Amino acid sequence: MSNNPNTRPEQKVLEADDDGDEIRVTLSMDDDSEVECRILTIFEMEDQDYIVLLPLDEKGNDNEEGEVFIYRYYEDGDGNPSLENIEDEEEFEAVSDCFDELLDEAEWDALLEDDE
Repeated sequence: MSNNPNTRPEQKVLEADDDGDEIRVTLSMDDDSEVECRILTIFEMEDQDYIVLLPLDEKGNDNEEGEVFIYRYYEDGDGNPSLENIEDEEEFEAVSDCFDELLDEAEWDALLEDDE
């Protein structure tokens, strides 16, 4: 997992893909390049929302390295989203652990569904 290097999270574009199921975010990097990401999940931990983004390759497919970006996630009164870097290492580790637990639960649920 990445601790969001070289990003300016205040500059984001959210849009649904053609079938409306997937929301993508375009991150503006410090070097003015852009990285398109797919939203994996938004979850709450200790009264704070976090968002997990999966960077996409140049063809719009999931990256093969499995690298993800994790940010604090906020919505203003009008529902407009904003992201913020997680600067504190302890907070980042706790959020990463929580996301890992969510992944483990999702994998377990998928296994149980396959058995049915």
